[in-house]
Amino acid sequence: MQNLDEKTLYSRSKLILSAYRDICWSTAGRADQVREDIICYCGSQLDDALIYLETFASDEVRENFEERVKTLFETRWMIELVEDTMVRVRDYPCNGNLYCEILSKCYLTCFKYREPELLEILNMERSTFYDKKKEAVLVFGLSLWGNSIPKLRGFLRTADEEETEGYIYGSTVKTGPTKVRPFPDKNPMEVR
Repeated sequence: MQNLDEKTLYSRSKLILSAYRDICWSTAGRADQVREDIICYCGSQLDDALIYLETFASDEVRENFEERVKTLFETRWMIELVEDTMVRVRDYPCNGNLYCEILSKCYLTCFKYREPELLEILNMERSTFYDKKKEAVLVFGLSLWGNSIPKLRGFLRTADEEETEGYIYGSTVKTGPTKVRPFPDKNPMEVR
């Protein structure tokens, strides 16, 4: 884990949490637009659309589509990192459920609560709420940089090594006999 002081950990964690709601909203809109473009260009069957893009679409159209899909996947990884981290926060032995509830209500839900609503829902005094909110953001940051990101790096490193060796699930890039690698049985982002 990086050597982060408490202030830096808090500010970076809060930045990620603050961006989450807008990123989810934006991603949903972009995914809908990509789906609509596929239907518009190629009909409602995904297989037909992908065949069209691969064989008939111009390089510019194909590259534009690939870039948009790539950003959707990158955003999905960020969302999965936050979700994985929230599971770790909930499992935190001291106030984990409370921290998870605070973070969810403050940063993750579609509905943006006002302070009086939060205080009433959580049944807390204002000063206690802000103390617990700061603790929750710090626990989130420790879980993110101490567990979720290192787990993702390990997964990506393993995937890069397998790709370098020529393995792609079920076949090889190189010519020669096919070396079968079974599909992973679990989501790499899942807490074990």
